[in-house]
Amino acid sequence: MDNTTTPAPKSPTILEGGEYDQFMLRTPAEILVVMRGLYSHVSQITAFFNEGSDMLITALAAVADDHLVFDFGPSSEMNHKALQAKRLFCVTTLEKVRVQFILRGFTQVELDGRPAFRAALPAEVLRLQRREYYRLTTPIARPLTCMVTIPLPDGSLHGHEAHVFDISGGGLGISAPAEGIPFGTDSVFPDCQLALPEVGLVTGTLKVKSLFEITLRSGARIRRAGCEFVKLPGPMTTLIQRYIIKVERERKARETGNR
Repeated sequence: MDNTTTPAPKSPTILEGGEYDQFMLRTPAEILVVMRGLYSHVSQITAFFNEGSDMLITALAAVADDHLVFDFGPSSEMNHKALQAKRLFCVTTLEKVRVQFILRGFTQVELDGRPAFRAALPAEVLRLQRREYYRLTTPIARPLTCMVTIPLPDGSLHGHEAHVFDISGGGLGISAPAEGIPFGTDSVFPDCQLALPEVGLVTGTLKVKSLFEITLRSGARIRRAGCEFVKLPGPMTTLIQRYIIKVERERKARETGNR
């Protein structure tokens, strides 16, 4: 949720009815499953309002059976505008699945001593599977890091050891460097190195597609970046797929008790 790097708001693509009707969730039980998933993943949610001329980047702070609570954004002006809006169009992703829903207004509440937004549970949620790549949330017990070399204005190089939050054949979700390091949307960084345990070393070019700030449950604020691979060679993509399959197999083995 960074004011200096967030791109200018633009109207989102609205997917509804017709061919997408089969992906629409309309029962409270189904909708709550998705909302709880967004909450547990601390998913970034972009809320567009005022016909798309304004937007707020937030995350779910609490999920109840009949309502949702969202974090306040960093801009007091935008928070005030969001409270006045009668319709907010929300877009996010959950494990590489596009999720969108409409909220019929916010009211201000207090959560754990801080201001927050409360909204009624949406009447329907579009959950549209995007099948280009399966995105894996990396294991907490075995974290991944990616070394990104960033040129500095004085001609020197800064080595950023980025924590990898999620991975797919199309890109990475990583921790962004500290403020002051040149790292903005559309920046391109060649020769990034990603070590995949027991699989191999992936080397490729990353392009920053999004940059935002989130607040963790502890209250700490961190910057994250969504990056895509630029023309990643086939053998490198194969390594990533092999790693994802390996981690999924290990996860399923733990769940069934068969190691």
